[in-house]
Amino acid sequence: MAESTEMIEKEIEEREAQEKREARRKRRQTNQALAYMTLLMLVMLVAVAVVFLIHFMKNSKPVSEKPQSSVDESAIGDMIGEEEELTIPEETETVVELTPEQKLDAIIDEAVISVMPLEDKVAGLFIVTPESITGVDIAIKAGDGTKEALNKWAVGGVIYFDQNIKSEEQFKEMVSNTALYSRYPIFTCMDEEGGKVSRLAKKDLVDNVGSAGSIGETGDAANALAAGKYVSAYMMEYGLNVNFAPVADIRNAEGSYIGERAYSSDVTVTAAMVSASVTGLKENKVSACLKHFPGIGSSTEDTHVGLAISERTLEEFRAEEFTVFKAGIDAGADFVMVSHMSAPALTGDNTPCSLSPTVVTDYLRGELGFDGVIITDAMNMGAITEYKEADEAAILALKAGCDMILMPDDYEKAYNGVLQAVKDGTISEERINDSLRRIYRIKYADKLPE
Repeated sequence: MAESTEMIEKEIEEREAQEKREARRKRRQTNQALAYMTLLMLVMLVAVAVVFLIHFMKNSKPVSEKPQSSVDESAIGDMIGEEEELTIPEETETVVELTPEQKLDAIIDEAVISVMPLEDKVAGLFIVTPESITGVDIAIKAGDGTKEALNKWAVGGVIYFDQNIKSEEQFKEMVSNTALYSRYPIFTCMDEEGGKVSRLAKKDLVDNVGSAGSIGETGDAANALAAGKYVSAYMMEYGLNVNFAPVADIRNAEGSYIGERAYSSDVTVTAAMVSASVTGLKENKVSACLKHFPGIGSSTEDTHVGLAISERTLEEFRAEEFTVFKAGIDAGADFVMVSHMSAPALTGDNTPCSLSPTVVTDYLRGELGFDGVIITDAMNMGAITEYKEADEAAILALKAGCDMILMPDDYEKAYNGVLQAVKDGTISEERINDSLRRIYRIKYADKLPE
């Protein structure tokens, strides 16, 4: 009996041991299953992320389509639970939006620069008198001679003086026909500063707004604004679209050559007047041209006759003249005219400012941030003609950074010189294209995309 009892107990112990082993085995299986499920879930999540990332980077399907995946997303949802449902964002396309200015440049590149012959590109950098391309002594009519000249020379602009004006009807027809005969949009220009430099007022066709000096004496910039509006209104009536004004020089030297053509000897007054004048001219879509950078008010010599020198320091220019020109630039002036005056403190020698890369590119384009059209003062002035031939002067001005050449002493010689300089690589064609873009931003301003 004792032996039987002992066997039973032993059997019971073995059965309990077996049950314990079986329980441990089941726990291991359960733990392994959970581990495998967790690992599988992680692998599948990583796979989904990788597939989505690759698909997104390829950017090959419309925004509305979901990335395709070889992973069963519903299974993943079941594994991680309803509250942790995986959401895969839809694919998006990155669209680079061009600025209105970039859109306008694209129009210019496609519609103008890409199809324009090199000869026309070079001619487009010049603003000339009608006499210089027609060969007549005094031009008062734009007829067949003007049509032939503009067909041969696709100049960027024409400037008119007192001698070209005989009557309201005659002059309007002359300007209108000039624009009509030009194969490209053309600048029609005049000096309408007011006072003694007012071509139409001198012919009694419009009222004279008075000199800049007389307006500056009022101390009220509203008067400069009103003058600018009036001048731009009558210029548009005559078909003129560029005014070589306002004068941004400061009358800051005794016996200053600029005299009453400058608003004031005070930098604050002058800056306010110049800014208001530019705003007034823009009122009727006439381009303003600030002149004569870097400021000839400190010189007593006349660049029309010969060399003129300013002894002002760089610090003085920055504190006064640069301040005025910056005010005009900020007001929206389309042009800045560079003087033939020498400023050794800026250039290091007596090089005319219009031929100096330091003045044109470093200070005006760089320091003052002007990105409009930089034009030389008239290149038939003594400060240039006494020292340079027409072709050499034009090439140097363009290499300095100027975009347009005003009234070369010999247009044909200057044109041929620049054309050859581009052909032989002295000036790159892309450099010419850069200037044309600035020029046509003004000419095509009405085509600026909304």
